[in-house]
Amino acid sequence: QTESRPVILMTEMILHLVFLSIALLDAAVGYRPVIIIHGLFDGPKQFTNLASFISQTHPGTNVTTVDLYDDMASLKPLWDQVKGFKAAVGQMMENATDGVHLICFSQGGLVCRGVLATIPKHNVHSLIFLSSPLAGQYGDTSYFKYFFPKYIKTKIYHLCYTLFGQKISICNFWNDPHQRERYLKTNNYLALLNGEREHPNLTQWRKRFVSIKKLVLIGGPDDGVITPWQSSFYGFYDSNETVVEMKAEDWYLKDAFGLKTLDSRGDLVQCMFSGVHHTSWHLNYTVYKDCIEEWLT
Repeated sequence: QTESRPVILMTEMILHLVFLSIALLDAAVGYRPVIIIHGLFDGPKQFTNLASFISQTHPGTNVTTVDLYDDMASLKPLWDQVKGFKAAVGQMMENATDGVHLICFSQGGLVCRGVLATIPKHNVHSLIFLSSPLAGQYGDTSYFKYFFPKYIKTKIYHLCYTLFGQKISICNFWNDPHQRERYLKTNNYLALLNGEREHPNLTQWRKRFVSIKKLVLIGGPDDGVITPWQSSFYGFYDSNETVVEMKAEDWYLKDAFGLKTLDSRGDLVQCMFSGVHHTSWHLNYTVYKDCIEEWLT
């Protein structure tokens, strides 16, 4: 019995180490919460498929599509929406000690930009922009014809570049390349976020943007709504409506809001996908597997 005592102790120690290893392994494969911010005329019900994809590949993940400014309420000014989303997202961040992932669809990408710029402190790991007009919008699409039936793209600036127009979310990112001076003078949202117009908060906003761990840009040529589609990758038209790619844009070259910094760190990922219409990005499992899944650990 005396000789077996060390064997028993050794066995207990080994078992303890095994159980400890299992516990550490379980903790290691835990997934950070995922917060989804919907787009124009959307709401949580449009993102049940995406939430299901995440649950299939990352079991146990807490996935929340924020239920604010749904449907027609998504037309409210983006700064108003930022206030509401910031309060909701901020609480979720406080409860997630290891950080969160943000998936922001379409107009929701610009809402996320505003939230991250103005929230005092955030813990976002992956910031995923899913077909968002990050550099603005300039094109006649079904969305705009529905809301502006009497306007064509060359005339919308008459409405958007006014105090009244800036109270409509779409006008907060309407970027007419032929009306550059008016855009810079009157736009009170996108021009500020992208550092196209100097303002006293730009340095602080930039600091918060570059504190994310990974920026993922997703879009494609068959989107049919985001115009030009390269806006999903921070590219946009010049005055001749020729697309200037992201790395040739002033905001990248000057690193106005931190995009070049993220790229130089190796923390900027671009995922271009053909054959996907705007309303199908969050329904497409292949897009999820190829462009989103690996960034949700």
